[in-house]
Amino acid sequence: MSENKAILVIGAGDATGGAIARRFAREGYIACVTRRSAEKLEPLLAQIRGDGGRAHGFGSDARQEEEMVGLIERIEREIAPIEVAVFNIGGNVRFPITETTAKVYFKVWEMACFAGFLMGREAARVMLPRGRGTILFTGATASLRGRDGFAAFAGAKHALRALAQSMARELGPKGIHVAHPVIDGAIDTPWIRENFPERYALKEKDGILNPDSIAETYWQLHCQPRNAWTHEIDLRPWSEPW
Repeated sequence: MSENKAILVIGAGDATGGAIARRFAREGYIACVTRRSAEKLEPLLAQIRGDGGRAHGFGSDARQEEEMVGLIERIEREIAPIEVAVFNIGGNVRFPITETTAKVYFKVWEMACFAGFLMGREAARVMLPRGRGTILFTGATASLRGRDGFAAFAGAKHALRALAQSMARELGPKGIHVAHPVIDGAIDTPWIRENFPERYALKEKDGILNPDSIAETYWQLHCQPRNAWTHEIDLRPWSEPW
C-alpha cells in the first residue's frame, strides 16, 4: 500500500479530466475519478484498465461536504495515499445579467468554486502530514476576465483562482505544489463539435485544444522541482486571440 500513489480527479469527464487520469495512470498512479453519475465513468475506467493501468470510479456530488470528506477518507484508507488532486468541474453557462437568477448564480458558484474549496481543503489535510503533494485547479478564460453574459461563471472562476493563490502561498512552504492552469480556448469535445462546428473545423489546423496535450502539462506541473514551481500557466491554441 505504501508504494502506491493515487491521483484524484474531481470531474473526470470525457475530455480534459479523463485525459488527465489516463496520463497519470500511464505513470503508475492509481486513478481515482469522480462524476455525478458513476455509470458515466465506465468507458474511462475500461480504457485505463485496458491500457494496463489501475482505476476506481466514484459517483459523487462534489458540492456536498460530507461526500467530499468521505471520498478522500475512503481513498486514503482503502486504495492509496493521494499524491495529486485535480479539480476539473466547469459550470459554464451564459445568461444576460437581468435573467441570471439567484438559483443559477449560486449553483454555478457551488459547482465551480465551493466544490473546489472542499476538495482543496480535504486534499491539504491528508498531504500536509506527508509534506508533499500536488493540487491543481483547472481555470478558464473566465478566471481572468468576465465577458458579457458570464457573470455567474466568471464570478465563480475568479473566486477559484483566488482560492488557488491563497492555498499556494500557504501550502507551498510546507511542500505542497498548488497550481492553476488557465485553459483559454475551445477544447476538442463532442459538445464543441455539435454546438460550434465552425470552431471544431479548426481541429485539422491545431486550432482547438487537445485534451491529451492539456493532460501533458498537468503531468509536467506535478514533476516540477520545487525550486522552479509554476503557479499559473495559460494554455491556448496558436490561433486563439488573447
